[in-house]
Amino acid sequence: MTTDDKTARLGAVYQADSTEDVARVYDAWAENYDSDMSLAGYRHPAISLALLARFVSKDAGPLLDAGAGTGLIGEWLAITGYTHVEGLDLSRGMLAVAERKGVYRALHQAALGTRLPFADNHFAAIISAGVFTSGHVGVEGLDDLLRICKSGGVIVLTIKDVLWQASFRQRLAELEANGVCTLIDDTGPYVSMPGEAGTTPSRCIALKVA
Repeated sequence: MTTDDKTARLGAVYQADSTEDVARVYDAWAENYDSDMSLAGYRHPAISLALLARFVSKDAGPLLDAGAGTGLIGEWLAITGYTHVEGLDLSRGMLAVAERKGVYRALHQAALGTRLPFADNHFAAIISAGVFTSGHVGVEGLDDLLRICKSGGVIVLTIKDVLWQASFRQRLAELEANGVCTLIDDTGPYVSMPGEAGTTPSRCIALKVA
């Protein structure tokens, strides 16, 4: 795939009008996604894993990779000793690539922002990189992650900074005031893809569930 193809894929993802449109773009992109994102210098996986490792022990229990895609984070979690990880993504094509890597206990097809197919208080930790961004999922996707994470569990999210300013910061202030969760780490803004021209800043945060 050429640089122009990669740029077109990224543009289509960010401009998608529905989860169905997002899924179609990712289904078509799945076989080239890992190499394209490597060329773009994609930082979200490394940064979100660093925050997760800061707060979550390897034996904490089941983890969810929410927006697992091709399993980039799943691979790195396995390498660093997190062995009980499940993955979730809306794209069947991306999940097919993730399944070939053999690093997840289970894979689930579902979209963040809907009610997810898990019981309350199920996961010890959740990691979600590159999902809370333009054309994907907004702050409405946070509530169900809080539902399925155990009390005392940790949720690590990357968030496009424009979404942080527009809605996330206020929503988290409300959740903290209501004793639902606590913001325990925040990287501040950084560029997630330095190899891709025009990338707007994101940030990575960690929440502890009450």
